[in-house]
Amino acid sequence: MFETIIGLEVHVQLNTQSKLFCACPTSFNHEQNTNTCPTCLALPGALPVLNKEAVRKAGMFGTAVGAIINRTSFFDRKSYFYPDSPSAYQITQLYTPIVEHGNLVIDFEDGSHKNIRINRAHIEADAGKNIHDGAISKVDLNRAGTPLLEIVSEPDMRSGDEAILYLKKLHSIVRYLDISDANMQEGSFRVDVNVSIRPKGEEKLYTRVEIKNINSFRFIQKAIELEVARQREAWEDGVYEEEIVQETRLFDQSKQETRSMRGKEEAADYRYFPEPDLLKVVVDDVMYADVIKIPELPDAKKERFVREHGINEYNAGVLTADLETAHYFEAMVAYGATAKNAVSWLTGELQGRLSGGMGAYESCVSAVMLAQLVKRIDDTTISGKAGKEILDYLLANNGGDVDEIIEKLGLKQVSDTGALEVLIDEILNANPEKVAEYKSGKDKLFGFFVGQAMKSSKGSANPQTLNELLLAKLA
Repeated sequence: MFETIIGLEVHVQLNTQSKLFCACPTSFNHEQNTNTCPTCLALPGALPVLNKEAVRKAGMFGTAVGAIINRTSFFDRKSYFYPDSPSAYQITQLYTPIVEHGNLVIDFEDGSHKNIRINRAHIEADAGKNIHDGAISKVDLNRAGTPLLEIVSEPDMRSGDEAILYLKKLHSIVRYLDISDANMQEGSFRVDVNVSIRPKGEEKLYTRVEIKNINSFRFIQKAIELEVARQREAWEDGVYEEEIVQETRLFDQSKQETRSMRGKEEAADYRYFPEPDLLKVVVDDVMYADVIKIPELPDAKKERFVREHGINEYNAGVLTADLETAHYFEAMVAYGATAKNAVSWLTGELQGRLSGGMGAYESCVSAVMLAQLVKRIDDTTISGKAGKEILDYLLANNGGDVDEIIEKLGLKQVSDTGALEVLIDEILNANPEKVAEYKSGKDKLFGFFVGQAMKSSKGSANPQTLNELLLAKLA
């Protein structure tokens, strides 16, 4: 039996307006090589000037994970030669990062928890982007110099499931802090996975393999599964030492495999040394007071939803997993929807009708529309069945006014006792034998009368009022 050992390095692009060491914009999807200047192109004589906002956002993250925020940190040069790095080095923080020794708690479905240690989070400049077009490769340097926060975990995760829980929690935190849009498709939340295995019971760490730059949670989990299977097979075949070497691998989705990219360098290979063009980074008292003031985070919001709205922990966790869904729910409650039904209609009915990973907040049904629908169910204007029909109508017609749709589709419930009594009398008079059987003790026939009444009213009768009147009449 083997144990899987996983550590993660997550590169989060900080959402500053300008790059880390120059005034070039960090906007995504601009024409290639237009957001550049002598500094991010590493032209001779151009010197870096540190972006203060990147330091502040890194400090906020440190606060969020209960880490040490080093009041003095330093930048270092990491030498490597790739086409997307015009300077032939990267400015990063190796020896004294701004954030060290944090923790992130992941939650399992059974209600248990696990603490994942965060070794460090350091600021560094992003590289450019290589674009491969057939036999030709191009380089776009728009991204070069964009501020990154690299978050390095300890090897505390033991499965792909744990890794995904950690990453989703981390993704949620940086979004709540508003330090990054964390868009994986655009590369602002990139993950490197370090994987190794060992026989259960051993403490020794064996050779780790790094799988580079995976851009979706689903692919990350699959890459881990494939790599663990490869390493186990090598061990069982007796070729572990020959085949499992310290290297960087890529995940090939089309072939469903990880494949070798290059040998993995050691720290000495990068020839780190203190960055000569930058002073030490000092977080003074004013900035420190700023970075420890952070917004409500997912765990705190989850606890508040349970406490204030009386919903269970699971539902509260679903609602607070991303900031936009939490805001959507709070807007529904503020508009007057009951919390219990708001949860049900948001996470069950609406979210269940959306495909492709779309969130409720991205749909054409606004929080006000869904709250209005829930309120009409709460006050018995419409039935739950009619509510589903209205929700389908809203999605098919790009939204609308719920009250107008109720009138248009004729879905308003009949709660008028006079009108319902007439309807019930007609059904009872038309079925004297059934009435006699019911009165003789066949209680199950009550459902027959309810069904006939709902059919006669075309589903518009208020079920509660209908049941009460039927019981009285049959008695």
